[in-house]
Amino acid sequence: MLKIREAIVVEGRYDKNTLSQVVDALIIPTDGFGIFRDEEKTRFLRRIARERGLILLTDSDGAGFVIRNHLKGVIPGEQLKQAYIPDIPGKERRKARPGKEGKLGVEGMRPEVLEAALRRAGATVLGEDDTSPLPRREITKADFFRDGLTGRPDSAARRNRLKALLELPRRLTTNGLLEVLNVLYSYEAYTQVVARLDDEAQPCASK
Repeated sequence: MLKIREAIVVEGRYDKNTLSQVVDALIIPTDGFGIFRDEEKTRFLRRIARERGLILLTDSDGAGFVIRNHLKGVIPGEQLKQAYIPDIPGKERRKARPGKEGKLGVEGMRPEVLEAALRRAGATVLGEDDTSPLPRREITKADFFRDGLTGRPDSAARRNRLKALLELPRRLTTNGLLEVLNVLYSYEAYTQVVARLDDEAQPCASK
């Protein structure tokens, strides 16, 4: 499995499921044309692009190119890499009939095709490049449990306070929050933010 530095933008959750079997990376679905109206997710993508860079991997049909062109218009070009899948006739197994243009989307691509597309786009494969960052301490689910972000009655509220403090989308799931924190923050920075949460929760001392 390829460990890729950049975040990868796909159209939907089925694309994400397929790609997650090929790469270890932050994969962000646009929810199709929903990205056009989702200002919060657009701000989030801009932030990830500044920190890590983005790879656009949309379907090869007209709708995929509309989404790709929209994102090219709202994110600086130097922060984007373009990955393209080939035009392959067919339909995904879960679908009753092919799409409008009769082409397989990202979810229907074989692993080797997706890997080749990402490599052609110039994806930064960690461990294959001498300039890759050294391994660092990852933030884990065990850390979330220790810090009260899971496993307590108030954990959901605490996670929401953390997202608000870091200006992250409220709709991020617990696993999504963990992925994003590991992209944007070191373990040390994470512990400092958690400490801020605890400080803010302390009642003011009486004089």
